[in-house]
Amino acid sequence: MEVIKYPSREEWAELVKRPALDVTTLFDTVRTVLDEVRKEGDAAVIRYEEKFDKINPATFTALQVSEVELQEAEDLVSDDLKQAICQAKENIEIFHASQRFVGKKVETTPGVTCWQKAVAIEKVGLYVPGGTAPLFSTVLMLAIPARIAGCKEIVLCTPPNREGRVHPAILFAAKVAGVSKIFKAGGIQAIAAMAYGTQSVPKVYKIFGPGNQYVTAAKQLVSLKEVAIDMPAGPSEVEVIADESANPAFIAADFLSQAEHGVDSQAMLVTASEGIVEPVKQAIQEQLEQLPRKEITEKSLSHSRIVVLKSTEEVVDFTNLYAPEHLIIQTTNYVEIAEQVENAGSVFMGYYTPESAGDYASGTNHTLPTNGYAKAYSGVNLDSFIKKITFQEITASGIKLLGDTIQTMAANEQLDAHKNAVTIRLNTL
Repeated sequence: MEVIKYPSREEWAELVKRPALDVTTLFDTVRTVLDEVRKEGDAAVIRYEEKFDKINPATFTALQVSEVELQEAEDLVSDDLKQAICQAKENIEIFHASQRFVGKKVETTPGVTCWQKAVAIEKVGLYVPGGTAPLFSTVLMLAIPARIAGCKEIVLCTPPNREGRVHPAILFAAKVAGVSKIFKAGGIQAIAAMAYGTQSVPKVYKIFGPGNQYVTAAKQLVSLKEVAIDMPAGPSEVEVIADESANPAFIAADFLSQAEHGVDSQAMLVTASEGIVEPVKQAIQEQLEQLPRKEITEKSLSHSRIVVLKSTEEVVDFTNLYAPEHLIIQTTNYVEIAEQVENAGSVFMGYYTPESAGDYASGTNHTLPTNGYAKAYSGVNLDSFIKKITFQEITASGIKLLGDTIQTMAANEQLDAHKNAVTIRLNTL
């Protein structure tokens, strides 16, 4: 793991680069799959499930998960895990329900009233990866706010195993979170199915959820004209800000919890306290030896960094340039530093607030902007599943007061029909 001490500000741009793959190189492959699913529907989805997820055709009878499969899955999930999922569900519900929009009518000019109404997106698609770990927590993070928002149809796609089965915890989480329909489909073919619709999978209006570089490329392509997506996505990342008061073992644990996500994940320690560097490196090595996912984690650590800067001011400026997906602040003045954060997906304040709390059960959402997109994007929240419609009502007295302004502006833009739409009304009053 690289340690960079006291880099100049001119060097920062290079240091905040991510180990991200340029997904545009995958577009030709992705387009082929998208086009085939659009034309052939279920048949193409199943064909690519056999090719990419290596399912056994003999055991794959239908794309949609049946009620029998849902019940069997519930019986297979341990009571401890059920309880944990339900506790996380409750916290996520509390936090996201608090985000409900309350509109109010505003009279901008006497007789001219404007207001907004929040309306749920009718049909949403959720993608939950299978891969190296069953991400049932992502089901909760996406489906719960969708249900609270009032989405009428919540469709979930997730890849099956070779026997054509979905992990029981994913199915249980989907059931308790309120998912409408669950389909056994992964990768590009799942995104295509939700974007275009097939004989089994309904077409949705917006797609949410993380995935590998092929899923990311597919989401980008379908978003050009078919469907909206939650946000651009890249490998997961964390930055830890720490000073000499921090516990090196805590920092190491936060580093490794991020690094084990995948080989292209990134962890960053940014500090103005050089003395903590060696203790943190030692703690990382000690904890790494105990991890079952050691090989994946080591590859991730190879492009992770420790950056030592001259002052807290530099630490804050560097952080806002990096715009981390997750930001953990373990310093004596963590509140003061947090108030200066402008670019981050989710901030974890204090010594006892690990990233994994937000990943699972504190209540905040773990679907967050990566790769510097936190400069312009929010993480998934209740508004992600809502569109706002504006309304206005103008009385006769209102159009009299506002009419001259509208006519003057329209005339100066040389849009006479716009002007006439007001003039013809004023002439009747």
